[in-house]
Amino acid sequence: MRRITSSETRTGRTIIGMRLFSLVSATLLAGLLAIAGALAQGAAPSDANQPAAPMEQRTTDAPAPVVIAPGGTQASQADPAPGTVSGASRPASLQMPHDLSPWGMFIAADLVVKAVMLGLAFASLVTWTVWLAKGIELLGAKQGARKAVELLSRAGGLVQAREQVNAGSIKSKPVSALVAAAYDEAQRSEKLPADDIKERVAISISRIEARAGRQMTRGTGLLATIGSTAPFVGLFGTVWGIMNSFIGISQAQTTNLAVVAPGIAEALLATAIGLVAAIPAVVIYNVFARAIAGYRGLLSDASAEVMRHLSRDLDRRMAAASPVVALQSAAAIRARKAE
Repeated sequence: MRRITSSETRTGRTIIGMRLFSLVSATLLAGLLAIAGALAQGAAPSDANQPAAPMEQRTTDAPAPVVIAPGGTQASQADPAPGTVSGASRPASLQMPHDLSPWGMFIAADLVVKAVMLGLAFASLVTWTVWLAKGIELLGAKQGARKAVELLSRAGGLVQAREQVNAGSIKSKPVSALVAAAYDEAQRSEKLPADDIKERVAISISRIEARAGRQMTRGTGLLATIGSTAPFVGLFGTVWGIMNSFIGISQAQTTNLAVVAPGIAEALLATAIGLVAAIPAVVIYNVFARAIAGYRGLLSDASAEVMRHLSRDLDRRMAAASPVVALQSAAAIRARKAE
């Protein structure tokens, strides 16, 4: 049975979170469309059911009759009817006073919605910073490891590989650590059985690979966190903004879309910013996961080359030793296998 890695677990959680966000967003969008339809249907009958204005109110633009005063002077024009409304005194709420550009909606948004937008913008900035820094680090590490594997494959043994490390030909730090660990253990255990040396070197190599993998995955967990939480944070800002829009409708006592639309647009901007922060984070995380897997594969190839050189050097040492030492080593190996 294949073992599920931590990167696959994070990816699965991210996919589940995005599906849940899609479901919640679809429900919210359906509710907004239903509200908009109800507002449009409520506004139309109210305008149609208003009684017709009297004739004298609809003809207020006509000039008032001039009355000749007894002294021969003209009196002032008659005052307009009490029920007339001039064009200059129309309600300001019917003229769409809000700036519906992204910056204008941010300025006019509620304090909580502003905080959500700023937090999501900061998360997006962190995402692109991690992408730039980790991308440069991964590119250099993979190039160094690939070149180191090529040099190790052409080396004649651990001694020559160690010389290449000292000369700076192998620039990959993990690969240099692999060569150094194998060479030092072989030097310290010169008169010990070869199998014990290989076992200790294998343990050291596995720890070096694990440490290099942890160092390379540092920072990618932040991308997974942003990708899974940013849509829901933006959705929270949207819900809060729509609540404020409904409160504004109640206070204004009107269902005119000119009053409702700006608040809903400001609320939906939070969801848009959340998606802008989340989608690149998920994509970059998946790209880095594949790149790190390739980097670990290169380290595994380097480890195999080191173990191959170590085995060859130990066999040469065994062949060059005296027959007595060779017999003692063979007897020790057989005794250990028998146990």
